[in-house]
Amino acid sequence: MFNRILPVIIFLFMCADNSRAQEKGSAFTIIPLGVKGGDDESNLSSYMITPKGSDKYVCLDAGTINAGIQKAIDFKSLKGNSEEIQRKQIKGYLISHGHLDHLAGLIINSPADTSKNIYGLPSVLNILRDKYFTWDAWANFANEGEKPQLKKYTYFPLIEGNTYPLEGTEMKVKAFELSHGNPYKSTAFLISHNDSYVLYLGDTGADEVEKSDKLASLWQNIAPLINAGQLKAIFLEVSFPNEQPDKQLFGHLTPKLFFSEIGKLKSLTDGDTIKKVSFIVTHIKPPQHSAEKIKHQLLTENTLDLNLIFPKQGKLLTIN
Repeated sequence: MFNRILPVIIFLFMCADNSRAQEKGSAFTIIPLGVKGGDDESNLSSYMITPKGSDKYVCLDAGTINAGIQKAIDFKSLKGNSEEIQRKQIKGYLISHGHLDHLAGLIINSPADTSKNIYGLPSVLNILRDKYFTWDAWANFANEGEKPQLKKYTYFPLIEGNTYPLEGTEMKVKAFELSHGNPYKSTAFLISHNDSYVLYLGDTGADEVEKSDKLASLWQNIAPLINAGQLKAIFLEVSFPNEQPDKQLFGHLTPKLFFSEIGKLKSLTDGDTIKKVSFIVTHIKPPQHSAEKIKHQLLTENTLDLNLIFPKQGKLLTIN
């Protein structure tokens, strides 16, 4: 009798081990709703992210929402209609900073949305509360600020370095402050599911230009995750070509500064472990000839042999 049962027990243990292995190797589904910096209001910074196999997303920034969802439907990255996807599948918004190209879609589409959290550093949430969700500018759909408060959105302050669950999803987040044209602040969000991570940086300048240590501190925090093979992808902006003078960067990166910063990160990691990380290039600014130059410079100056990804609006990305 025992001889017949033993193979079944072994099989069940193997299944459990495989399940745990799959959890440890969690992949992420990313749907870019907007990928550009600049003046195209239909394609501004916003990325839906969820663990693979789930339809419970959060948005990393929210410059474009509805137009991006429609583009994703056209690409068959999402199914359904855009309003229902925003209402039911987007469970919250992580806002890196208070510039309109990172939150205009959230504001404009708020009347059709459902109740959910807006996550951010307290200084960022204060901008939403005091500048945008006011009755002079729009309507106060949030739970703080000018009265009457419609209380559709709940501000969820993130204290730097603490880890918080993202409500309605299986993910967690940890926030890190960035410098975006001193004294203006931005945010990096470290998203986790089980023991897999994705790092999203909002707009940021290089430490050497910003006279800051924000990126150096961030690299110190994430280097161990790269060494452990747990950090799957980094979203990092490149807004201008190398010809842009430092005084006209306004808290952004060029290809040269991009590789300078990633070189500093690589120096904190073991061997070639950084090559296992996908680098998703964000916030490339128009005009088109400038965007083409940025891409060319990134590809030709990639002496670190990084896996560079140039996201396309609406086109699904799977990060393993």
